Amino acid sequence: MNGVAGNLEELRRRIEAASRRVGRDPQDVKLIGVSKTVPAERIREAAAAGLRRFGENYVQEASRKIEALGDLSVEWHFIGHLQTNKAKQAVGRFHWIHTVDRLSLAREIDKRCNAVGKPLPVLIQVHLGDEETKGGVSPEDLENLFDAVQTMEWLEVRGLMAIPPFLENPEAVRPFFRDLRRWLDRLRQKALHPEKLTELSMGMSHDFEVAIEEGATFVRVGTAIFGPRRS
Repeated sequence: MNGVAGNLEELRRRIEAASRRVGRDPQDVKLIGVSKTVPAERIREAAAAGLRRFGENYVQEASRKIEALGDLSVEWHFIGHLQTNKAKQAVGRFHWIHTVDRLSLAREIDKRCNAVGKPLPVLIQVHLGDEETKGGVSPEDLENLFDAVQTMEWLEVRGLMAIPPFLENPEAVRPFFRDLRRWLDRLRQKALHPEKLTELSMGMSHDFEVAIEEGATFVRVGTAIFGPRRS
């Protein structure tokens, strides 16, 4: 089997194997197909092969595809840096936002959700590593941001997200995944609704198996599904 369907079949095998290695139920790991730059017809192909979650990085690009694929029963996850002035559009189009990393953005999303009467699941993005180009709240400021966001009426804080440094050896990324899981455990101890704070969005095409071993509940995979990204 070739193409997107074959890639998805192989990915599901690898997800199951990684889960079994650490005694996890593979059903607890949710696969997000990263569809940035991927044309709508390829997304439709993935949906036909059973993929139900897609992740986009840019609101404008995603909006065109979401409209073109409006007949599909799929979830759209925003996984890129979200500008505050794009919050209204994001709230109207996405089922999840993974990249809440500052109080001003959280307030704007909450305001836009209130305007349409739509609660929204969100993840707080944490900056792991020393790459200045990566988004996320610093670990030192995470608890303060979480304290503020978890009291907002329309935001459902469901967990944490991170984009660790890209390292050729996936084992070298393991400490970053482990740190994010520890932060989630710490926040659960002070959460108003710890039963809802269960999600870890971490791991991409080259390191998702290690992320699963460290507790990932969302893995964001693009290249391993759709092939090399178009520039």
